[in-house]
Amino acid sequence: MSAPNYARNLRDLVFTITKALPAAAATNYTDALDLGQAKVQSLEQVEFELAIPATPALVDAKTILFAVQDSADNITFAAVDPAITTGTLGAGGVGAAAKTVRFRLPSQTRRYVRISQTVLAAGGDNTAVSTTFSALF
Repeated sequence: MSAPNYARNLRDLVFTITKALPAAAATNYTDALDLGQAKVQSLEQVEFELAIPATPALVDAKTILFAVQDSADNITFAAVDPAITTGTLGAGGVGAAAKTVRFRLPSQTRRYVRISQTVLAAGGDNTAVSTTFSALF
């Protein structure tokens, strides 16, 4: 089985969302990308990217978790199936390094897609850091 070809690089500002991380022991959500506005024939034509900057205030052994959610109505969201998640882990007294994750969505993904961002309790103040969620064409 060959590795996926993540070669899409055209970024449209309409499909780019920036969101500050929540306070410790909290979860927040990016605004949703409306895939109905993307005017693509299939999700195979789109890649998604989550760019997580360095989080120097993330406490050792604490994590920030990110999960992709979808919705049919832009109100009620649930994790996509199969789940797409990632995280960062504070270590060495310097927080966590920057990380960029590219992925494709399952074919049954509903129209609206967002990212949930959760900082564990006592994770430090990371609210000055903003992630960027983009669709790439």
